[in-house]
Amino acid sequence: MQQRILGQQGLAVSAIGYGAMGTAVGYGPSDDTQSIAAIRTAHDLGVSHFDTAEMYGWGAGEELLGRALAPIRDEVTIATKFGFTPSYAPNSQLDHIREVVDGSLQRLGVDHIDVLYQHVDDPSVPVEDVVGVMREYVEAGKVRYLGLSNTTPENVRRAHAAHPISVLQTEYSVFEHRAEAFFPVLEELGIGMVAYSPLARGFLSGAVEPRTEYGPNDFRQHIPWWAPENFDANHAIVTELTELAESKGVTLAQLSIAWLLAQKGDIVPIPGSRNPERVAENLAAAQLELSDADLARIARIAPGGGVVR
Repeated sequence: MQQRILGQQGLAVSAIGYGAMGTAVGYGPSDDTQSIAAIRTAHDLGVSHFDTAEMYGWGAGEELLGRALAPIRDEVTIATKFGFTPSYAPNSQLDHIREVVDGSLQRLGVDHIDVLYQHVDDPSVPVEDVVGVMREYVEAGKVRYLGLSNTTPENVRRAHAAHPISVLQTEYSVFEHRAEAFFPVLEELGIGMVAYSPLARGFLSGAVEPRTEYGPNDFRQHIPWWAPENFDANHAIVTELTELAESKGVTLAQLSIAWLLAQKGDIVPIPGSRNPERVAENLAAAQLELSDADLARIARIAPGGGVVR
């Protein structure tokens, strides 16, 4: 698979990565054996970048990803994140960062983390102080590159002034365009982007169902695209996008990932699936080139992203 460069510090990764959140939390029951098979299928098909976080199962996701990648550790980059409490409140207190990062190294079974992210802003801790602790791990050889996630353009600028930031991770898809507000600062500072939820948390997977079809603990119960007042309009968008995809002989998921790849040359989407066949489907998007006419049609179908009233 083609490589993309994220930032100016040397981080090179596959054009499509693998997001491992669903192997541990959020999308219904998971099976570790199947998840490991999906992760290894991704690697076999050219993926070299794998993303997880302490929050994904509070360490269970890191442990699973570490086991899956152990035989091929030297062939991949691994990203993880700190910054939450078990009640999902922000926590980037400096001692907490050290505790989580030390734990992540152990759970992943690695001597270094390739990309370390602050998972979310903590208003009680200046980002310069957060980056100062992250820099300690870079200087110790335990972290290679730094990133921010779920933040603001101003925080990106402040963090980068304290230590070079290689990558911003944020949600970005045909349904979610707010990431584009970061483009000016990322281009100015030479920072890449990793796009999570590139299939709009499953709405663009080709298998979307109403909220009633998902379990009570499924994240989609709380996402406005699935709200009863929005679902029909968003399903209509999906129908039009699917027609375009079928006219090109591809799936809706492949069209959606290819759309992201076409936006900028330093964007890396990280779709996640526990199904090896779906992983292969997603990764085939790397071979799909969309024309200007295709991109214009997608813009007409979903001009502002998904419908939220």
